[in-house]
Amino acid sequence: MSRDAPIGGSCLCGGVRFEIAAAAGPFELCHCSRCRKATGAAFAAMLGVRTADFRFVTGEELVTRYEAPLRDAPPPYRAAFCRRCGSPVPNPDLGSAWCEVPAGLLDDDPGLRPDKHIFIELKAPWHEITDALPQYDAPRLRALRHRR
Repeated sequence: MSRDAPIGGSCLCGGVRFEIAAAAGPFELCHCSRCRKATGAAFAAMLGVRTADFRFVTGEELVTRYEAPLRDAPPPYRAAFCRRCGSPVPNPDLGSAWCEVPAGLLDDDPGLRPDKHIFIELKAPWHEITDALPQYDAPRLRALRHRR
């Protein structure tokens, strides 16, 4: 989708505001236990963005990062949140070409829709996936990402 204006987003209190020039995708619904715990929801809706297309408008100093202990193998799980309101916020690593933006923070339509469920083997037992999006467990997701 071509846009003239950036896609805006913000945390619950509005202290952290950001813009993305373009939403590239993927737009994944992650059911892993860490994403569920970080969001308090059945899954985390995460939108892939090129790090070069992301910028904080205000409140970068309010972003607090948490790195969870390594479980099996790198990379570690990192979460970022606004220290004022606790909302999850983007955590761009300037050394990486891509970052994930929690889709619920977007104030504007990114022009993309979710394209898959991931880590479905870890989904909450009380949640049923009822849409027709493709579903990937960890081995299938690794194979998909390895092909790219």
